Amino acid sequence: MTIELVVAKTASGLRIDRYLANELRQFSRTRLQHLIRHGFVRLNGKAVRARDPIRSGDRIQVCEPPLEKTENEAEAIPLEILFEDQDLLVINKPAGLVVHPGAGHREHTLVNALLHHCPTLSGIGGQERPGIVHRLDKETSGCLVVAKNDEAHRALSSQFAARTVEKVYLALVSGKLRKSSGVIEAHIGRHPVHRQRMTIARSRGRAAKTEYRVFRSGENASLIECRLHSGRTHQIRVHLHHLGHPVFGDKVYAPKMAKEFPRQMLHAWKLGFQHPQTGEWKSFKAPLPDDFRKALQSVGISIS
Repeated sequence: MTIELVVAKTASGLRIDRYLANELRQFSRTRLQHLIRHGFVRLNGKAVRARDPIRSGDRIQVCEPPLEKTENEAEAIPLEILFEDQDLLVINKPAGLVVHPGAGHREHTLVNALLHHCPTLSGIGGQERPGIVHRLDKETSGCLVVAKNDEAHRALSSQFAARTVEKVYLALVSGKLRKSSGVIEAHIGRHPVHRQRMTIARSRGRAAKTEYRVFRSGENASLIECRLHSGRTHQIRVHLHHLGHPVFGDKVYAPKMAKEFPRQMLHAWKLGFQHPQTGEWKSFKAPLPDDFRKALQSVGISIS
């Protein structure tokens, strides 16, 4: 597939990677960086770098290369499947399972499990991420949708980019919140020193919005329902830490409180989207895992 764009006056001066991220929301930023780096993006007929600026009237051509055959091995890792049809499947990802291969995780990932369960997956995510439309952190459990074909992948990616997907998480956090509900709107960017961390970055970060509601409270802890209106890296963890109520078990943003919990207490509870073929609205709910329930009991919060 080839996409051609002509730069408008309002976009003049932008870096080409940022322009493409705004215009082609069906692609992840990682995928666009890959296409630029490997010469599949041309600016006025020439190869570009991600940081190159664009000007009004410039012509940009984006070509999707032929799909690469995956080199990842299929592994018989059990999956809890909440829904499956010919286009997609929704799973309840367990905590501790890495979504796709990367540095330090070449095997025993969700991708390895998916290849065993469903040998044909969409190839848009590239060789390392077949079928992966979005991701959850290794220690986060809950709902995750996987595309079985390219058409479904594009349709689902467009919904995530347009922020029409319903994403609701449960987070067990430190302390009692002063307000029973609210909205956190604070830009998030890469930490200038600790590159594995994200931070509130008002001038250089990307807009992020988290709507929250106190679900249950104990003496020194709260179970929070978080509804995402954007999808930034570590968004809930960074926003709740900024609010003064870090997620229990978070080794990155609240290391002093992490020892008492087996992992960060964050669960992707609900997921809703339009089915890419039928257009029907589909909603899913992932039950709380045992470790999350035990953590709730340990801080005096009961939930049926």
